Amino acid sequence: MKSFDLLKKQIIQCKRCPRLRTHCVLIAQKKKREFKDWSYWGNPVPGFGDEHAKLWIVGLAPGAHGANRTGRVFTGDSSGRWLYSALHRIGLSSSPESVSTHDGLTLKQAYISCICRCAPPQNRPTSQEIKNCHAFLSSEWALLNRPPIILALGKIAFEQVIALLTKELHLPKNKHWTFKHGAVYQMGTHTVLVSYHPSRQNTQTKKLTENMWTSVFKKAQELLKNHSLGEL
Repeated sequence: MKSFDLLKKQIIQCKRCPRLRTHCVLIAQKKKREFKDWSYWGNPVPGFGDEHAKLWIVGLAPGAHGANRTGRVFTGDSSGRWLYSALHRIGLSSSPESVSTHDGLTLKQAYISCICRCAPPQNRPTSQEIKNCHAFLSSEWALLNRPPIILALGKIAFEQVIALLTKELHLPKNKHWTFKHGAVYQMGTHTVLVSYHPSRQNTQTKKLTENMWTSVFKKAQELLKNHSLGEL
């Protein structure tokens, strides 16, 4: 089996998607005015968190001036502020904000991944680009020892999570496993939580509100507590 260190190295060195690599490098060169003094990461972004996590959080892709700049998933942009503040409120993050890979932040019981490891133009990876990255997602799932609770952020991430679990757990397809914010699906001994992605498009339009977001993490906290009690 691969180690986390080897997997992270393979992700960082990946060049399977020329369109994405060109886009990420170009952004890293041009930069955003407010980050002109930063040395952008500009490479594929590996997962981050507790390698013994019980909660696996799966998003879409690195933000152009977030993770593509900082090198850590959901770090340095508004989506990251929503995610880490929620994790901090339920005791899974040491800080409410993830700023850089040098900020000392740690996660407890949680690990964060993306289905696409490079920032895509207009936040829209192609189906082939997602397919090219799927082996990394599968490897993380195995290295994390198949975490019992999975939080899928956004429809595309949800569909990839369902596809992965259906295959790995040898489950028949279920037409009732559909994307719906706040939904909770039991897949064997695993629980899948569903949420809108905390993108600006969703948060600024109030498609995703603070209360909606908080309720998802309260459910995750409850599931983690019940899982811990079940192990006693």
